[in-house]
Amino acid sequence: MKKSRAKPKAKGTSRASKPRKSPGATKTANAASKSPKAAAKGKSAKAGAKPRPAAGDWRDKTLAEIRRMIHAADPDIVEERKWIKPSNPAGVPVWSRAGIVCTGETYKEVVKLTFMRGASLKDPRGLFNSSLEGNARRAIDIREGLGIDARAFKALIEAAVAENLRSGGSTANPKSAKALTKTKQDARTAKSSKARKDTNAKPIKLLAGGNPQIAKADGDAPVQVYIAALTGWKRDVAERLDALIARSVPKVRKAVKWNSPFYGVEGQGWFVSFHVFTRYLKVAFFGGASLRPVPPGGTGKDARWIDIHEGDLDERQLATQLAGWLKQAAALPGWMA
Repeated sequence: MKKSRAKPKAKGTSRASKPRKSPGATKTANAASKSPKAAAKGKSAKAGAKPRPAAGDWRDKTLAEIRRMIHAADPDIVEERKWIKPSNPAGVPVWSRAGIVCTGETYKEVVKLTFMRGASLKDPRGLFNSSLEGNARRAIDIREGLGIDARAFKALIEAAVAENLRSGGSTANPKSAKALTKTKQDARTAKSSKARKDTNAKPIKLLAGGNPQIAKADGDAPVQVYIAALTGWKRDVAERLDALIARSVPKVRKAVKWNSPFYGVEGQGWFVSFHVFTRYLKVAFFGGASLRPVPPGGTGKDARWIDIHEGDLDERQLATQLAGWLKQAAALPGWMA
């Protein structure tokens, strides 16, 4: 008699076996296990967006008050946003009538109001406290908790509009960004003004470190276009450098080469240039090894340089060491390019 074989148990009926989890269920469970705080942190890290001042930040309130004062001083002034880029998606407020009157930029410690023709304006109350070395611009840095003289500021706005109109700007109220780009932006020189209007038609591309991409060209105009494309403290330093070089070497020759301003002497070549990086400006002396004292940067045969970080350049340095290097460098045989 044959023994009957026990039937095999059906798969999945063993008490020891456990139901398999689907991959989707595992992901759902893992996601659910994260705390809301951790999930929010992950979302923020993924976005990678540059944090902006929270609503109600003192800088926002300061700009709102400045906006009110500007329109109270001249209702025909038009506001728009310019220089919008990934690192600053909101752009920069620009107030214009017959050309740019002023811009408003926010930084960690200050709200900066830059007047394009500030050097031509009377400022009896001394509101201008920044960018004092430039040929055209002047700026007002407003710090947290400090206000601004309303009456003096109103007079400054009115004077800035009058200067725009006097310098040949349109007397009509520009109704659009297109109309604004046709007005003169700056009056450093006639060439500079034309170059800026051309620049408005085609926005300047900023390369790595925020350095403007400018086509090779001779003269002061392309140098001013380069400087105008910079923002914040870098533009302030560039304006002061440009003004100092012009004072130290009255017959200086200017050009933009390889996306950098070059300064030289006719028949002798180029003696200095500067270039913008993320955290500093590099000022290169092509014959720097022959200067006294020798600038600290570089170890090659000829070139030496200095790196200027935010807050590095004070008035004493401008009046003494840097001016001395420039005069020495201009007297040496320059770099022919």
